[in-house]
Amino acid sequence: MSGRPDTRPVYMIGIAAELAGMHPQTLRVYERRGLVNPRRSARNTRMYSDADVALLLRIQELSEEGMNHAGIERVLSMEAEIARLEARAAELEAEAARTAAEAKAALREQYRSLRGEIVHVSGETSLVVYDQRRRTDH
Repeated sequence: MSGRPDTRPVYMIGIAAELAGMHPQTLRVYERRGLVNPRRSARNTRMYSDADVALLLRIQELSEEGMNHAGIERVLSMEAEIARLEARAAELEAEAARTAAEAKAALREQYRSLRGEIVHVSGETSLVVYDQRRRTDH
C-alpha cells in the first residue's frame, strides 16, 4: 500500500461534506475557488475521492489556523511542489544508485579482463622488459 489516499471518485457531495465535517455549500465554494476539483459523473454529479476528502480536511485545518483562501491556495501549491520535488529526488537517487552499480560492475569486469597483464611491484625491485623480438642467440 502506498500510504496515499485513493483517487477513485466514490462520494457524492453530501457524504464528502459529512466526512470532512463541512457544509456541502462550503465544498462548492472551495471548488469555485479551485481549491478542490471533484470529478463529475455521467449525470454531472460531483464525485469526491478519499484524496479529495483528505484535501478538504487539510483546507479546514489551515482555515482553522486563521489562514484566508489566498494563503490556503499558496500553502497547497507549495505542498504540491514539495511533493513533486521529493518524488523527483527519489527518482534521481534511484537512478544514481543504478548508475553506480553499473559502473562498479563495469570496473570489476575491466579488472577481470586485465588479470595477468598488471603486476604489482613493491619495494626495491627492478623491472626489466623482455622483448623476444630483439633476442639474439649466441
